[in-house]
Amino acid sequence: MTPPSDTAFAGDTASKINSANEYLRQNLPSHLSLPKIAIICGSGLGGLAANITEKVEFAYEKIPEFVSSTVQGHAGKLVFGLLGKNRVPVVCMVGRFHFYEGYTLKQVTLPIRVFKLLGVKVLIVTGATGSLNKQFKVGDIAVLFDHFSLPCLTGSNPLIGPNLAEFGDRFIPISDAYDFTLRQIAFTAAANMGLPVGTLKEGTYCYVVGPSYESKAEARFLRDLGGDVVGMSTVPEVIVARHCGIRVLGLSLVTNAVVMERGRSADPSAINAEARDEAPVSHEEVLAAGSVREADMQTLVRDIVDLISHEF
Repeated sequence: MTPPSDTAFAGDTASKINSANEYLRQNLPSHLSLPKIAIICGSGLGGLAANITEKVEFAYEKIPEFVSSTVQGHAGKLVFGLLGKNRVPVVCMVGRFHFYEGYTLKQVTLPIRVFKLLGVKVLIVTGATGSLNKQFKVGDIAVLFDHFSLPCLTGSNPLIGPNLAEFGDRFIPISDAYDFTLRQIAFTAAANMGLPVGTLKEGTYCYVVGPSYESKAEARFLRDLGGDVVGMSTVPEVIVARHCGIRVLGLSLVTNAVVMERGRSADPSAINAEARDEAPVSHEEVLAAGSVREADMQTLVRDIVDLISHEF
């Protein structure tokens, strides 16, 4: 599938958002048409939708102006239903869109604006990440409290272009992007379900475009800037959610340790000539690591939703 051009998409963004919103409202039962919480499921985490009851599903290809998710491990559908003991109305995005798939950032983030029109108050964004900080082990869950986005600083920000004033102001702060109360709730839910202390760690997410994984030098650069984990999504969605006034909780599952040490030298006189190269990561390994923690992630998000529902 060839994505539409950015020029064709940018001219009538608002009408495209409204078109998707109207289609969903027309096809949803009334008790599911006003979801309070939206959940984005990243690589290997699509099982988060398994606990939703009274499901109504929409393939992305059926929703006007939605594009297709082309990444292995991303099912490509919206799932509406009720989640948790409190039967909270939610919408679950099973598979997301990425800039590296050839879509524009407006296409990547269009679902967030649709969620706003549907009445969503909180966005829980999940994904798979590599660890830059050696204290973050495979299977740990990073609770995001900040991010670093080199693409956004160099011209790839999803808010570039005419401002959609009906959603938010032209200039918005991102220093408060990750809601403090929601982060507290995440740690409370983890303790209540008996996850070992230290499984959840607050961290800074580094956003890179991909789809190639980072070089060793790039990984060291991100680590030295204070990054804890690195991934190819999340930040564009978070920025647009904050522009819309949606509160955000970011949960990133660590699925691999990022290769960053220089490794062996071809120079026989070098002091590290006998060093070993670290094995590069593959997408299959990321999916496999995600499946190991999948049940815990499902329970954690479900319990977080129950705790958040008391605030509505």
